[in-house]
Amino acid sequence: MNGNGALHREVLDRADVGFGVTDTNGTLAWVNPALAEILGVPADHVVGRSLPALLPGAPERPRSGLALLTPSAYRKGHRWLEVTCQPFGSGDSLLYRVADVTAWRDRELEATHEADALRRAQVLGRMGTWEWHIAEDRVVWSDTLLEMFGFPPDTDLDFDGYAALVHPDDLSMIQATLEEAMRSGAGFSYTHRMKLADRVTERWFECFGEIVADEDGAPLRVLGTAHDITQARRVHDELLALAEQDPLTGLANRRAVTRELERQLATGGPGALLLLDLDNFKDVNDLRGHNVGDRLMKALAAALRSRLEPGRLIGRLGGDEFAVVLPGASLPDAARTAEGLRDAVAALPLVGPASSITVSTGVAEYGPGDTWELVLANADLALYASKAAGRNRVTVYEPGHYADTAKRVSVLDRLRAALDGGGLALHAMPMVQLATGRVLGHELLLRLEDGQEPYLGPAEFLPEAERSNLVLDIDRWVLSTAIDALVGHPDPELRFNVNVSGRTLEDEDFGGFVLDRLATAGVAPGRLGLEITETAAVTNLDAARSLALQLRGFGCRITLDDFGSGFGSFVHLKHLPITGIKIDGEFVRGIDERSTDAVLVAGIVQIAQGLGLSAVAEWVERPAQVDALMRLGVRVGQGFHLGRPVPLAHVLSAQPQPPNGALSPHLTGAEDGARS
Repeated sequence: MNGNGALHREVLDRADVGFGVTDTNGTLAWVNPALAEILGVPADHVVGRSLPALLPGAPERPRSGLALLTPSAYRKGHRWLEVTCQPFGSGDSLLYRVADVTAWRDRELEATHEADALRRAQVLGRMGTWEWHIAEDRVVWSDTLLEMFGFPPDTDLDFDGYAALVHPDDLSMIQATLEEAMRSGAGFSYTHRMKLADRVTERWFECFGEIVADEDGAPLRVLGTAHDITQARRVHDELLALAEQDPLTGLANRRAVTRELERQLATGGPGALLLLDLDNFKDVNDLRGHNVGDRLMKALAAALRSRLEPGRLIGRLGGDEFAVVLPGASLPDAARTAEGLRDAVAALPLVGPASSITVSTGVAEYGPGDTWELVLANADLALYASKAAGRNRVTVYEPGHYADTAKRVSVLDRLRAALDGGGLALHAMPMVQLATGRVLGHELLLRLEDGQEPYLGPAEFLPEAERSNLVLDIDRWVLSTAIDALVGHPDPELRFNVNVSGRTLEDEDFGGFVLDRLATAGVAPGRLGLEITETAAVTNLDAARSLALQLRGFGCRITLDDFGSGFGSFVHLKHLPITGIKIDGEFVRGIDERSTDAVLVAGIVQIAQGLGLSAVAEWVERPAQVDALMRLGVRVGQGFHLGRPVPLAHVLSAQPQPPNGALSPHLTGAEDGARS
């Protein structure tokens, strides 16, 4: 344990006192070693079971009133165990205390009532008695109680003198408890904080008592006991912190956040919930290590907490996601708070590969009738909208977000069904030698052909797939289908390029998967090329470099797609072992009309030739572009003017079929580069 936990380790580790905490279902979720030892059951057999099942007769709920003045003992073999329990946290959890009182029990059987009470006090802790004479407004404490508080013997206090020692936050509770006991005639119990005679030292006390009435039922005296539970309270608070506190940041954890949100909703008042998720935090852990990531997480927690007003609960839900509960806040107020937190995160100083970090935020209001699950779901939808809109922004939930999410889920369901049931297809778009019109290869493009309405094009389903792990399976399906087609048509002139998503770059097993499939199929690696967009490569630079090295070393072609779309494109060429580039279509679109585009393309071609890279121009849509590109030295193009995408089956059906037993000739990467 950390912090205050070190002060109480000796309490939790005592061999004669066992502690256990139940979950909301009443089963033990945590026990200290002493509890298993006392029960004579292995620790792993204790967790997950209820204490009454292990110790028949033990209380299932806390008892009230004077019952606790006579602690119940339960027999376990030849030993006697005393069991007490009390509510733990703000839910239905319980804290059990089990003490071996065999020796005390044996002596108790022979003791008088006075000795019996004394020995009980020794078990429970230091105990004193007090008596309040109502009519005289006089409080009489026993010598033991006076000694515990540091008062001289025979000190008399009136109720006001007693009340002056009680913590102000507890006084009204005590008064209400005593008034209710006087009305009902039942016993009472309460736990409160009191200062000792020095008016500085504060301790926790637990009191039990009863009302003594006259023949007509009018209360005459209040009789009670009090014992110092400060040490046990500290242990209780520490266990509560362990259950509802994030150990890394010290913030509230998910359980505490949902409890607070549930508590605020129970009041019926308005408010708002913020969900914050760090953008690309994984890069910090990957590039700088988890120790740096942990330190950054602590700094973030401190920065976020410092920007919030008192009474605002902030918690860490897990990973790099945080939540803030804002009771009474309107949507504009909540949005302003979220923007302040966003600015606080962006201002954190970082050193190294990750020079800054940002946060995306979703805001959802709540009010009467809402549930915490609904509020959390709405904030999560708004957070997703912030991520989809480009990150580092604040989005307030609106009903359209649900519709967007429903559509996204529907798209993913269709993709999963298509992947399993044959609803995905590949179309082939030719890459053409501009001077001769000869087809040098095809780029394979994914299509969803599941027969369902509405029709979804790649621009509608690919972004959703790339936001989920489903894209990993789709990329492998595309690659396997391409290799199977190459196996069935071993003409060396038939070559395919397949696109690899940024998520797949993070898959450490993908490179080995490609090489295994090629080796098993007996396909020359040069017939297969992988295209990686410049944006994905820059975002995952180390992963892109690792994959490119692995596959290029085996003979595969590696093309950097959309080249020129990112800032610092030429710098990336130094770090990526690629074999070719595709000139971004934005430079090609007006190349026959704008001199600026021609200058930029000429520079790209010159650099590509100097580095020994092939260059393909995209978006070639009219004859004038072909002429302009050829004048600038571009030899290969792709676009609707040169050939539209057609189903892969059409391309394969036009290929000559080899005689039975013919093998695919090997084509090296160098030869392939010369051909294109």
